[in-house]
Amino acid sequence: MRIHFIAIGGSAMHNLALALKHKGYTITGSDDVIFEPSKSRLDKNGLLPKEFGWFPEKIHVGLEAVVLGMHAKADNPELLKAQELGLTIYSYPEFLYEQSKNKTRVVIGGSHGKTTITSMILHVLNYHEIPVDYMVGAQLEGFDRMVHLTEENDFIVLEGDEYLSSPIDRRPKFHLYKPNIALLSGIAWDHINVFPTFENYVEQFQIFVDSIVKGGSITYNEEDVEVKKVVEASENAIRKLPYNTPDYEVVDGATLLMTPEGSMPIEVFGKHNLSNLAGAKWICQNMGVDEEDFYEAISTFKGASKRLEKIAESISSVAFKDFAHSPSKVAATTKAVKEQYPNNRLLACLELHTYSSFNPEFLKEYKGALDSADEAVIFYLPESVAIKKLKEVTPDQIREAFERDDLIIFTDAASFHDFIEKQDYADTALLLMSSGNYGGLDLAGLKTRMEA
Repeated sequence: MRIHFIAIGGSAMHNLALALKHKGYTITGSDDVIFEPSKSRLDKNGLLPKEFGWFPEKIHVGLEAVVLGMHAKADNPELLKAQELGLTIYSYPEFLYEQSKNKTRVVIGGSHGKTTITSMILHVLNYHEIPVDYMVGAQLEGFDRMVHLTEENDFIVLEGDEYLSSPIDRRPKFHLYKPNIALLSGIAWDHINVFPTFENYVEQFQIFVDSIVKGGSITYNEEDVEVKKVVEASENAIRKLPYNTPDYEVVDGATLLMTPEGSMPIEVFGKHNLSNLAGAKWICQNMGVDEEDFYEAISTFKGASKRLEKIAESISSVAFKDFAHSPSKVAATTKAVKEQYPNNRLLACLELHTYSSFNPEFLKEYKGALDSADEAVIFYLPESVAIKKLKEVTPDQIREAFERDDLIIFTDAASFHDFIEKQDYADTALLLMSSGNYGGLDLAGLKTRMEA
């Protein structure tokens, strides 16, 4: 097949392009800007566009399909040409469904934990050499790509994102996969630029549960009030399989998971990650992996990229960076690090970076999110607020929202970097949380200083 990608440089899009090239398809693509690591990976595989920009002449009747990325706009010249020619246009999730409609689709959904749970499942399957197709939102150790597609594999494991499918398809991605086996980890309001009310956001998960194929199953976190409510209210003819956080203990900075064979040390930590592990176990068992084999494999799982990723460690200090940015993720991650390192000063730094985090109403959702930290820091750039065309957010608003009077707030990168560089990290656990890059913070230099 000949497929053209409009906005090929996106994290998900370029991985799909690489997967299809590996499958033997002929791939072309365009984008107006491509960042690393997408740029190098496309270049290495001969898929990097010769010029950046949009070129309608790349769109022709010889194409079997066009895949449209979220980075493109509805008036994109290549999209308009494809529509004019009557070509088949897919969003990213639509195309994944087309590739997997004859397979058993396993879809992992939830406001938080879905990347980690999907990663855990894939790690276990890979450990036991069980081949599956997949799409996951993080680069995993031992995997070449974030997307893998074949003709022969029976299962496909999909991370089910609730964000929009494409500029011309406003449905959440996970509404399009029609799972046979599904998981729902948690519901906590997010993406308020798309879902302006909590009720509207929750409705998307109701639709997801109702989209599960009749006779299929939903494995769900019954400790999450909203998840429990949504799943138990669904009249879909599916099996409903609840899970809970398993028993565990933290001893001398190590997390021990209680199993039928006794306590077992694991690499990941925090109540939220132990809950994720429980969900992953049930999905793996639904896919034919027995409990003993699951535990053997999961003991070697070190975490998904950017999810509580250890970036430095010395005898008396440790540093993590985490993709956490929504209130529930910030609270869970901060609590997890304090639980794991109770005798260390916890210095938690959160970069406010997303559209939601700059909304005055949504800011209130952060109440208590940093309470587990001994010292709490907020960093944000007022120009980021301006770029998103939002009203100015003041330090006083932020301090009031978090309900923490000793909150340290930085509004320029240089001051924040200077603060980080001048800290005494003895007996300290540093936690950096953001979906951005902390204003260009030198993480390699930080590692060198902390480990000196």
